[in-house]
Amino acid sequence: MAETTATHGIKFKDKVGYALGDTAGLLTFSLIGAFQNKFYTDSLGIRPGYIVVLILVARIWDAINDPLWGAFIQSRKPNPKGQFRPWIIGFSIPLAISAALMFLKIPGLSEIQYLIYAYITYIMYGMMYTAVNIPYGSLASVVTDDELERSSLSMWRSIGAGVGGLPGTIILPMIVYTVTGKYKNGTDIKALDEKKLFWCVLILSVLSVAVYFIHYKLTKERIAPQKHKKDKNYSAVATVKELFGNRAFVTLSLASMLLIAFQFYYQSTYTYLFTDYYRKPGLYAFVTICTYGPMAIFIPIMNKLIRKFGKKELCAAGMAFAAVVNIALFAVRGTALASYPTVFLAFTFFSGLGQTFLVLEVWALVMDTIDYHEVKTGKREEGMAYAVFSFTRKLGQTLAGVGLNALLAYIKYDGELSKKGIPLPDEVLSKLYDISTLVPAIMLALMAVILFVGYDLSKKKLVTVHEELAAQRAADESAAE
Repeated sequence: MAETTATHGIKFKDKVGYALGDTAGLLTFSLIGAFQNKFYTDSLGIRPGYIVVLILVARIWDAINDPLWGAFIQSRKPNPKGQFRPWIIGFSIPLAISAALMFLKIPGLSEIQYLIYAYITYIMYGMMYTAVNIPYGSLASVVTDDELERSSLSMWRSIGAGVGGLPGTIILPMIVYTVTGKYKNGTDIKALDEKKLFWCVLILSVLSVAVYFIHYKLTKERIAPQKHKKDKNYSAVATVKELFGNRAFVTLSLASMLLIAFQFYYQSTYTYLFTDYYRKPGLYAFVTICTYGPMAIFIPIMNKLIRKFGKKELCAAGMAFAAVVNIALFAVRGTALASYPTVFLAFTFFSGLGQTFLVLEVWALVMDTIDYHEVKTGKREEGMAYAVFSFTRKLGQTLAGVGLNALLAYIKYDGELSKKGIPLPDEVLSKLYDISTLVPAIMLALMAVILFVGYDLSKKKLVTVHEELAAQRAADESAAE
């Protein structure tokens, strides 16, 4: 393997290169939260109940596919280019193709035929995303072993994800809706245009491959993988059991699952909210700005805050604050304030302020749990750990998809009426506002509780973990000489 003696000392190009990996992935992945559900209900005419089953089936397959892929990646001998980077670039093109196919509408099919096509393309995209994202997630732990450098990488990854999500959540909402008429008050009736959406997705898919290539060129694996003797008794199941014996790993996985569920849920729900409740789909673009804008405030001082308060402590407090903001947003329902989209966006900004800490630091927390796992077991298994962690995040995606479609069915949302620009009944719109505010508030509150009570890698405990890990690695190196 290429140079692996220097285990820290990352440069600016390392940070940018690592961030670009998530930029490339989010160019297409963000489209799932922003448009997929509405594409299925409004463009393909698939009923919400069918979409629920589709998502559940996809996650059952992921439960098999993700750990197997993680174990496979972990077992491969690294080539001169590294243990993880070659897989990322190798699967970037299949990932791009599957993303474009997922948003392609073949004219003239029945609902069941569209559903079958959705099964094939959605599951295929999920498999290709796993093939890229597990090695990408594992990459950070072999770029540096320094805690603050890892925190920096986590922040840059979040920045990269934010940049990657911008086209899908800010630019596309202003492009992919077509005016189909006028409401009685003169406001334009806008419906999702599947043709415009497909061509935009195709462009973003091609762009993602180019960004993955730059990511590959700029990143470097510094830490050599552990040299394991071949163990005929090795069991992926046993490794998973060990991971689930790691309290920090389990609780962080739960919090991250809820974070993904929250993000996918509000992104999808807000698409309906701004289209049908506020009748201003173009304003949805500002949701991303308001949610991720607060990052600009904290990024320059994040490491100082971490040194003073600790990662766990900041993330838990931030989620508690965001939960309070969303509860307030729900509380103003039925008042004049709730009728103004600008007020809604202002609340979204303050909610984003609280979310920023976990969004920026979640990947640094993952690396901390992998370090803790190594201290406890003497084994470093980034690939398997990230595969399990990645699957729990997909469960969050499932929770959002199933929950949203179940709630849409419950409030009797009619995609055909929305597509034709016919106003939904006031009762449906009122319930749409409720599920767009109360459910996110509950998820944020649960994350705060999990981080405060369950996640036990506090600032003080992390110091001990890293000291023990350094001593353990030094002993292993001495024994190997």
